[in-house]
Order: sequence, then structure tokens, then C-alpha cells
Amino acid sequence: MARPSEFTQEIADTICQSLAEGNSLRSICEADDMPSKATVFNWLLNPARAAFFDQYARARELQADTHVDEMPDIADDSSNDYMTKVNGDGTTTEQLNSENIQRSRLRIDTRKWIAERMRPKKYGAKVALTDGEGGPLVVQVLKLADQEAQANADNPAT
Repeated sequence: MARPSEFTQEIADTICQSLAEGNSLRSICEADDMPSKATVFNWLLNPARAAFFDQYARARELQADTHVDEMPDIADDSSNDYMTKVNGDGTTTEQLNSENIQRSRLRIDTRKWIAERMRPKKYGAKVALTDGEGGPLVVQVLKLADQEAQANADNPAT
């Protein structure tokens, strides 16, 4: 079966639904019944497909929300944090599986990084620019401008 290259709303809906569920565009487009990534990008760049562009953008926002929603589940899942090790004498002991713990941390950090970039207003770091006293930076700039104006008034150029 050939990959579809013609735009249909049904394919667009399937792509966007899958994105919103947290799947990557790469994994979606690997399916034989889905278009290639290049085809999807061409659809997104086509001005005649503005509605699809908006639908896709909204699906990406929902994808970020899905990634954030998954983070507590990943953090709380301790099912593979320990593994059973068979000792030389045949007894078994539970051993910490640090690889699984590190992978869980990586999965959370990756989702956090993606969410911060896909929805910076919602999940991005909040940055406050302040002067040395904690006041707004704009106020400090105005103070400096006022001081300079006063200095110029006190010492007119000759």
C-alpha cells in the first residue's frame, strides 16, 4: 500500500489526535497508512491549509500537556527500580536498578524540556528582571535617566 500524499481531513485528524496523545510526528509517519513527515511539513507550509496549520499547532500544545500529565506517573512508577540478582550460592537478593531510575529521570527531564519549549507561557521558567533592590528594571532605567538630566541641568555645557 502506497503512503498517502493527498491531504484529507481524516488523515489530518488522525495525525493531530495522535500528536495530542503524546506520540511524535516521526512515529506517526512511520505507519504505512500515514504520509511521510516531508508531506506533512509541506501541508503545514501550504497557505491553503491554514486550518490544518492551526489544528496542528493546537495538537502540539495538547501534546505538551500530555507530556506534563505523564510526568507524575513516570516518577511514581517504581515497578522496575529493583531487580532480582541470583548469587553464586543460588540465593537471590534485590538490587537497585539505577539504570531504570536514570531512564525515568531522563524521561521526565525530556518531557519537561519539550513542554517548556512547546508552551513557554504555561510551562517555561518565569524570569523577572529587577534592579538591585528588587524593583522593576524599568524603574531603574528611569532613575538613571532622571539623574543624567539633573546632572546636565546642574552643569550646562559651555
